[in-house]
Amino acid sequence: MDVVILFGKNVRALRDEAGLSQEELAFRAGMKRTYLSDLERGTRNPTVRALGRLAAALGVSPARLLQ
Repeated sequence: MDVVILFGKNVRALRDEAGLSQEELAFRAGMKRTYLSDLERGTRNPTVRALGRLAAALGVSPARLLQ
């Protein structure tokens, strides 16, 4: 599976598991909701900074988002 799509699926699954909306997770990660939506759909490549911010906001290691 493409790593960008895998990343997006993992972000969405962890967000759903945490009971967060895209709006809330984007706020916690310091990014726009539309950018988060694009990441979850695998239509944008995440930056390393975005990976770190999302991992911190979800309370997981950055590596977890790529497994």
